[in-house]
Amino acid sequence: MTYVISDLHGYPIEKLKTLLKKADFGDDDFLYILGDVVDRNGDGGVSILLWLLEQTNVQLILGNHEAMLLSCDFVFDEITEDSVLSMNSEKLELLNNYILNGGDVTLKALRRLPRETQRDILDYLRDCPLYEAVTVGGRDFILVHSGFDNFRKDRKLSDYSADELIWAWPEFDDEYYDDIHTVFGHTPTMCFGEVYNGKIIKTRTWTDIDCGAGYGNEPVLLRLDDFKEFSLN
Repeated sequence: MTYVISDLHGYPIEKLKTLLKKADFGDDDFLYILGDVVDRNGDGGVSILLWLLEQTNVQLILGNHEAMLLSCDFVFDEITEDSVLSMNSEKLELLNNYILNGGDVTLKALRRLPRETQRDILDYLRDCPLYEAVTVGGRDFILVHSGFDNFRKDRKLSDYSADELIWAWPEFDDEYYDDIHTVFGHTPTMCFGEVYNGKIIKTRTWTDIDCGAGYGNEPVLLRLDDFKEFSLN
């Protein structure tokens, strides 16, 4: 079985494990997390990142919040005269933007870890893909953090920039591929209307699974084999 979840934003790791247990997730199953496990709540998702380092059947797809964290990786460098002198206005702007987007809790939690573990996490994030193309039950899917900016059906996936895959804000009537279903997060479903608050939205060509865990809602785990939903509600 293949499962997807997205935008956990510091969701407690023990609750995530409970949710997976509720769905009977096992060693022969696979989970894709569609970005943004970090920032905003709790320990900023650091417990989830540590858990991910040990998983062989779970893959994180890069989200914009992980990308912002990586853009601030200089804060984990050893403090030297050279590193202080290299702290230019561009780096300060990146750091300020990340903190404004909820990164302070993640940075604080990461700073408490041993330097080697910090490096392991950052290396893991650098290796995360921007998307995955999978086939489940004879049906083709593209799993990506935010959908697509500047989408064209004849455009190759490899032609999209990282920003076009992690910062897109789809409109409700946007349509993607006819024969490949796109699954993404990033845009909380409540943004499409209060009636969708906390719920997955499925259209003809795409499904949005960001149910607003970053804003206090319970995330929803989706099984692609039969589109069954699981939550702790």
